[in-house]
Amino acid sequence: MNHRQCHQIVPLVSRREVLRYTSCGFGWLAFSSLFGQVAAAAASQSLGADGPLAPKPPHFPAKAKHVIFLCMRGGPSHVDTFDYKPLLEKHNGRPGPRPGSKLLASPWKFQQAGQSGLWISDLFPNLRKQADQLCLVHSMQTDLPAHPQAFLRMHTGTSQFIRPSLGAWTLYGLGTENQNLPGFVSITPPNGFGGSQNYGSSFLPAIYQGTKIGAENRTVSGAEIPYLKSRLTRQAQRAELDFLNALNQHKLHRDQHNPDVEGAIQAAELAFKMQSAMPEVTDLSRESAATKKLYGIEGGGRTANFGGKLLLARRLVESGVRFVEVGHGNWDHHFNMTQNLENSCNEIDLPLAGLLTDLKSRGLLEKTLIVWTGEFGRTPYAQGNDGRDHNNKAFTLWMAGGGVKGGLSYGSSGDYGHEAVDRPVSIHDLHATMLALLGLDHERLTFNYAGRDFRLTDVYGTVVKDLIA
Repeated sequence: MNHRQCHQIVPLVSRREVLRYTSCGFGWLAFSSLFGQVAAAAASQSLGADGPLAPKPPHFPAKAKHVIFLCMRGGPSHVDTFDYKPLLEKHNGRPGPRPGSKLLASPWKFQQAGQSGLWISDLFPNLRKQADQLCLVHSMQTDLPAHPQAFLRMHTGTSQFIRPSLGAWTLYGLGTENQNLPGFVSITPPNGFGGSQNYGSSFLPAIYQGTKIGAENRTVSGAEIPYLKSRLTRQAQRAELDFLNALNQHKLHRDQHNPDVEGAIQAAELAFKMQSAMPEVTDLSRESAATKKLYGIEGGGRTANFGGKLLLARRLVESGVRFVEVGHGNWDHHFNMTQNLENSCNEIDLPLAGLLTDLKSRGLLEKTLIVWTGEFGRTPYAQGNDGRDHNNKAFTLWMAGGGVKGGLSYGSSGDYGHEAVDRPVSIHDLHATMLALLGLDHERLTFNYAGRDFRLTDVYGTVVKDLIA
């Protein structure tokens, strides 16, 4: 086979296919040298100052530069955590809004905290000390009371179609500050509930999808990004990568437009850079004993796993990563709620307070938007003797830092927490508001695909300006 014939073999290459190319008669180093310079230049351009991950100016002055999105899979009970309902306590046992149901008072007491006097449950004694940093939104709503659909809607704005995730849209709109790290990281996302769609890029270029670290059913300690390590020397890797890029660039030149090939080139370059940068960022042993204690990591107790996730999130944001999601489950407390909800809250309370304290002390809180939420809430009436069913008509989330009003209680879910009755907030409204805090106009952040312009909020969404400081 001659030189020209070799050029006709232009699939997206794997290492096995590379061996097929090098058997054409001119060997690895010769072929790498032949195309290496042009491939390296093209790759440098794809991820350099003018590349897809390069920092981009926002549409208007931003309040926040980074996002830490804390997603509690399963639907935390708002009426037991952040949405105080004295009438629910007073009318315990009375008929509920659903036929045959009975109202169930919270087993936990609520107290007012901070100068703002926010009502927060005894389930969060440490976070309660940060009350004046929190913005509680009590009037959240979503469309469906089913976990997979509601979880996907929270992440992508829709449960009916495959769409880019909130993190991917953010990275597409703003780029990232560190070209040696992924701009969007998802720490221990769930395997179900939409899986990779929750941090995927869909029709956006593949470089904007999230990088997964760890898995939900495993501790984050020692979690690594798969296939990041190599047994080759740095020089040999560079030669291999130049060779692969040369083949992919040739195919891209022939096709003119091929998102899969473009994504492969960009992802390979980013992975090469991450090999030296990522291990340093994910090495929590570099932190002081005082910091580990702040996050509840010291001693390896029940707070250690979530505390490790939050400390990793802080290190990523501090290193310039644009969007970090942290997952935690399971909050689906249909039964045995008194024990299970308390266990879930005990795992996260101290680390959450530690994160806010740490970010503030480092000057990062004012430019980092923190959002804590589930996909929906729980019913104010009982399921069995000690549980609550799904409730998509009302739930509470809280925000902190990043330009939101601290010490604010916004909206209402009625006397019992059954349905948002005052200033309801949809998922599209939430997304529009988060983008606005990042300096992005949700109506202008669009991507043309299949002949039309798409956006995260579809044709809906209103910025909730009362939440913005």
